[in-house]
Amino acid sequence: MRTSDLAQRISKRLLQDIASGGISAGQHLGAQQLADRYGVSRTPVREAMNLLESGGFLIRQENRGFFVAEPDADAMTEALDAPTNSEDDEYHRLAEDWLVNRLPEEVTEHFLRQRYGWTKARMNEVLVRAAREGWIERKEGYGWRFLPVANTPEAFDEIYRFRMAIEPAAMLEPSFELDRTILSEQRRIQESMLDMDFSSVPAESLLANGSTFHEELIKLSGNLFFFMALQRVNRMRRLMEYRAEVNHERLVEQCTEHLEILDMLEAGDNLDASHKMRKHLSGALKRKSPLTWTWAADAGKRDE
Repeated sequence: MRTSDLAQRISKRLLQDIASGGISAGQHLGAQQLADRYGVSRTPVREAMNLLESGGFLIRQENRGFFVAEPDADAMTEALDAPTNSEDDEYHRLAEDWLVNRLPEEVTEHFLRQRYGWTKARMNEVLVRAAREGWIERKEGYGWRFLPVANTPEAFDEIYRFRMAIEPAAMLEPSFELDRTILSEQRRIQESMLDMDFSSVPAESLLANGSTFHEELIKLSGNLFFFMALQRVNRMRRLMEYRAEVNHERLVEQCTEHLEILDMLEAGDNLDASHKMRKHLSGALKRKSPLTWTWAADAGKRDE
């Protein structure tokens, strides 16, 4: 029986999350849990889990469900290097057109089908994925509306300066409360990233791990507005960061700094952790900003 395109994409996303450390070996996986994670129904999730079981990446235990197998590095790399589904290319094409202002702020499905030659089903898959990523929304009644993203170097820099203001401050909130379960999970992810081959993991998964780290820490402040603000700006910068080349040396440094911040928080040194977070974000801005300026200049040349 042929596996659906959606199930194949979910299986690959799940493999990416395993490879990047977001999901660990031995972890129990429920269909509803994954359906919520990827914003889909349980039917394609079950298909994806069966597909990964046949490949040896998941283990099914009677009356208990699916568990993540100990990863086989060679098999994982081969599976992740397999040709991507065309929906990925179409998704990134839509994202790039929005980033470089080739599309109006509001569009209809008819307009997009004419522009890209998509089928109705394919168009719906791309739009649902973009909505899940937070850069497009369905209008009331008819059509779609693109949401603001960091599509200029100035906006990208402003987002990092904003983060430098709120993330260190969140650690000093009187309502800040340590949750060692969250810190332990983030430590596991960061340590697993240091042990992995970054070149075999898609940039989306690596960047998602970084965003999750910062969002999980800011939630500990007990101030919901800090968390909501960070979530929002992370979505706004995501597309531009996907377009930049991943700096593997910087990722090692980033993970190491993340672990240092965790050490300080676990020791109760919130003030030192706050200072370290500001320095960490300042360093990220200095390294990433030139990349975005270069990308923006190249994008402008392509449109001339």
